[in-house]
Amino acid sequence: MANTNDIRNIVLLGHGGSGKTSLAEAILHKTGATNRLGSVEEGSSTCDYFDEEKEHKHSILAAVVHTQHAGRLINIIDTPGYPDFVGPALGPISAAETAVVVISAAAGIETNTRKLFELATQAGLARIIVVNKLDADNIDLGELLKDIQDTFGAQCRCANLPASGKSSVVDCIANETGDSPLMDVAQAHTDLIESVIEADDGLMEAYLGGETVSADRVGSVFVKALQAGTIIPIVFTNARAEVGVAELLDIIAAYTPSPAEAPPVRLVNGDNTVELKADAAGPLAGLVVRVTFDPRSNMKYSTIRIFSGTLKSDTGMLRNDEKKGIRPGHILRAQGGDTSEIPAGIAGDIVTLAKVDELKTGDLIHDGRVAGRFRMVPTPTPMFSLAIEPATRGDEQKISSALERLCEEDPCFRVSRDQQTKELVANGLGDLHLRIVIEKMEKRYKLAVNTKEPKIPYRETITGKAEGHYRHKKQTGGAGQFGEVYLRVEPADRDSDPPLQFSWDIYGGTIPGQFEPAILKGINDVMDSGFVAGFPLQDVKVSIYDGKHHPVDSKEVAFRAAGKGAFIDALQKAKPVLLEPIVNIEVTVPADNVGDITGDLASKRGRVQGQDMLPGNFITIKATVPLSEVTQYNSQLKSVTGGRGSYSMTLSHYEPVPPNVQQQIIAAYAKNRQED
Repeated sequence: MANTNDIRNIVLLGHGGSGKTSLAEAILHKTGATNRLGSVEEGSSTCDYFDEEKEHKHSILAAVVHTQHAGRLINIIDTPGYPDFVGPALGPISAAETAVVVISAAAGIETNTRKLFELATQAGLARIIVVNKLDADNIDLGELLKDIQDTFGAQCRCANLPASGKSSVVDCIANETGDSPLMDVAQAHTDLIESVIEADDGLMEAYLGGETVSADRVGSVFVKALQAGTIIPIVFTNARAEVGVAELLDIIAAYTPSPAEAPPVRLVNGDNTVELKADAAGPLAGLVVRVTFDPRSNMKYSTIRIFSGTLKSDTGMLRNDEKKGIRPGHILRAQGGDTSEIPAGIAGDIVTLAKVDELKTGDLIHDGRVAGRFRMVPTPTPMFSLAIEPATRGDEQKISSALERLCEEDPCFRVSRDQQTKELVANGLGDLHLRIVIEKMEKRYKLAVNTKEPKIPYRETITGKAEGHYRHKKQTGGAGQFGEVYLRVEPADRDSDPPLQFSWDIYGGTIPGQFEPAILKGINDVMDSGFVAGFPLQDVKVSIYDGKHHPVDSKEVAFRAAGKGAFIDALQKAKPVLLEPIVNIEVTVPADNVGDITGDLASKRGRVQGQDMLPGNFITIKATVPLSEVTQYNSQLKSVTGGRGSYSMTLSHYEPVPPNVQQQIIAAYAKNRQED
């Protein structure tokens, strides 16, 4: 069992296609953890072991592997890189001390690389940049190096350089001389040393005073510099040919922080914050960072980063603030889709538990001596939606169960029942995201579904004051029905809570108070079902001020009908309108695309609120736009920006639909009613 000081936890981040999985495979093979070099293209990768990943030839979920090098246990989490699958990449950031950000030498710095680098920075991780795919044709490493420093900072310094022919690399940490076509090795060495010693005032003073700083002294402060961010090493690799992989491993083993060297993690419990050191003898505290289901057995696996204490098979484990104990069972170490049992998981390690169905991503597991929550990297709100319905009658319950499991695997996939439209709506980060999820459901669980664009949750309201009257009278022999209601309506403030503001203003007993609930039910019938086009009403004030009753024939059913009829009568006169949801949208695009995007948003009835400049010649455009205009915005943005743009949306408010759009919606509603 490894010592906490000898553990290194690495998360591989970067845009899809940069070669993260190939790099992980090269590390496993180079260190002897596997006996052959796994290949994404051939479907033999240890990390991409799900059928969907083999078929599509890219990562969809995070994978955990491990190896040994130079006396270190190195836990590696390989994460998906395409924006649609960023959700499973976020939990593992909280499990690592070091982020290895992989950039394709051919593609350069891509959208998700920038985002994930920033998230790793915010999480306080040490960072290493790997420039991969050195063998790519027509690459300009000098220009790429400049882009990296412009985008991520001048503290990005070359820890090694590609040698002539790109079949090996030159160490710039130990070597003060050497040859590289990219830049002078001596200069790279000097730049690197100066960035490292910035983290130590004494060493900096000695260096500026003309003293020769030994490699040992530089090495002693390297971890501190990496954590402080004064140095972000750049290393070069060609993972498929295993060029530069041994040198990267040496840097990880020698210079990245162990869990014991990392700052204590914080456990937040209300207003209280507890700092936890990586102490195997301390109280047990771990974070569930990943949940997956074996595609063959459907067995649930939960990956846990242990921050404090020791977890054994007989540990009395608790989840969050629950009092019921959980039996951990066997403590496992994952190697992609395979696992092996270990005696215990200690502080700093990443372990896996099987068949513990209670655990969810983000859960705290503990032994009762701590409480609270770990702060995790926030997940983006999934705004791309599809309505789902079973292809086969009777599969509703099976589909619900399958979707629940898929939600557990991916924090950016969510499912909800829209109370307004009655549709089962799946929400994801893009069209590709939801297509893969539906594909998983069909292949893993043998469940087919039909999908369609979900209905826009319009609302209805009134813009004027009016009075309504209705007399309900029914005489069919025997006991009759009678109820008469007069009421007033007027607009309430926009987005009022509750949507109906009701007042009972009857004087003199013209309607007995016992019928007030029945009249309110009749009004709420219309509030729920709508009047203009079948959407719920909101922002309405109703006053019941007069009416008549009959001592024998007045009943609740009569006054419910009278209340409904009087309300409809008033609504017809109160200038009813449709309201549409307006969203705040932030679109991040290359500066060259700003004109196209702002013009497109304007054509969608959007209003641009401002722009922010970002490093790397990117701009974020902030705007408000009707939700109905951007339901398929993901594919449109990809088309305009060549896949380099991204966006996020949040609900802002409701406002009236333009008259021409309202007529189209009403006409569609009327047509559907006739067909029904």
